[in-house]
Amino acid sequence: MALFGIRLDLRNPAFAGVDGADRYAAALDMAAWADEQGVLFVNLSEHHGSPDGYLPSPLPMAAAIAARTKSIAIYVAAMVASFHDPLRVAEDAAIVDLVARGRMRLVIANGYVAEEFAMFDVPLSERAHRTTEMVTTLQQAWSGEPFEFRGRTVQVTPVPFTPGGPELVLGGSSDAAARRAARLGVGYQPSGGETWDTFRDECVALGRPDPGDHLGGTPAVTVVAADPDATWAAIAPYALHEANAYGAWATAAGVATGYSSAADADQLRASGQYHVVTPDALVADLTAKGPFAFVLLHPMLGGIPPALAWESLHLIEHEVLPRL
Repeated sequence: MALFGIRLDLRNPAFAGVDGADRYAAALDMAAWADEQGVLFVNLSEHHGSPDGYLPSPLPMAAAIAARTKSIAIYVAAMVASFHDPLRVAEDAAIVDLVARGRMRLVIANGYVAEEFAMFDVPLSERAHRTTEMVTTLQQAWSGEPFEFRGRTVQVTPVPFTPGGPELVLGGSSDAAARRAARLGVGYQPSGGETWDTFRDECVALGRPDPGDHLGGTPAVTVVAADPDATWAAIAPYALHEANAYGAWATAAGVATGYSSAADADQLRASGQYHVVTPDALVADLTAKGPFAFVLLHPMLGGIPPALAWESLHLIEHEVLPRL
């Protein structure tokens, strides 16, 4: 059986013609579907002030998904430390973890979009400090015991379902971020595989367990279709919107996001960022790769309308999963 994950970022550009409430209702339905199908995790991330309404508040969405599901892991990947009060994150994440009965993982990141830092009036130069403070505060807060925070004694209650709190992971794309994760005693999720060895070496030097080899970078999104060419034509405007939005952010910040801009649909399809395949082709590919093959689903990528997104999910349900 291959492993599947599903992303939900709630982009809803005007040209999609989808009511915002309908988009969120569809996302909850898709999370429930993924739970029923044995999908490994649902991934939520955040951006702020995005013209297409990109999800800015992943923890409330995580709580809603937790209430609709029973088994699927819920990943918030990533939350930008600079935009959140650490004590409030400790409280909110503890509640999500209680509702989810321990199914949440929280990835903390520095962030990279300058406009978002301007929106919250936070200097980019404070990113690393705020990330470190967030992680250390969560580690102390989830003990349930009083601790010192910014010169005062505080206590966060209730304690999470998971002893010590949800799994904490640091996201990043630099050697400094990799070393920071090792020093803080948390996991590391690099934007690509380039800095994994730095994290691994630092863990070993500090006496932490060897995390092993990197399992891979950001995989391409897979869309299943009876007619891949026709489906690509239908989803191409949304894929272009997503890739170019991420590409613009990445170019401005000088970072790697796993997405690259494209001039047109043909160039984007050739880039390999999106795979549109038949059920037969996906089954053959996953069978050849073995039981640990991974498929990333992103059904409403770039604002794909829910009805079109469901076409791919239903093909996976009825023509892919039963054959694996």
